[in-house]
Amino acid sequence: MAKKSIVARDLKRQKMIDKYAAKRAELKAAGDYEGLAKLPRNSSPTRRKNRCAETGRPRGYMRQFGLSRIAFREHASKGEIPGITKASW
Repeated sequence: MAKKSIVARDLKRQKMIDKYAAKRAELKAAGDYEGLAKLPRNSSPTRRKNRCAETGRPRGYMRQFGLSRIAFREHASKGEIPGITKASW
């Protein structure tokens, strides 16, 4: 489990990205890079890190499911993810 402070920080970044998205797009379209530089750093979408929705783990993230590989495997083994079965031959 990731530290709660790190998960909270990432959530704060997401809120800031949403808040400044329209202004950022407007400045980019106008080519005003000085104006973009004056916006908060955390308002840039590239500063956000993909994290597991369940555990907050940043590594081994599966974009299609929004889970880390470990959480995905647990749910898949229990049969909680539709269409996913464990391979056996």
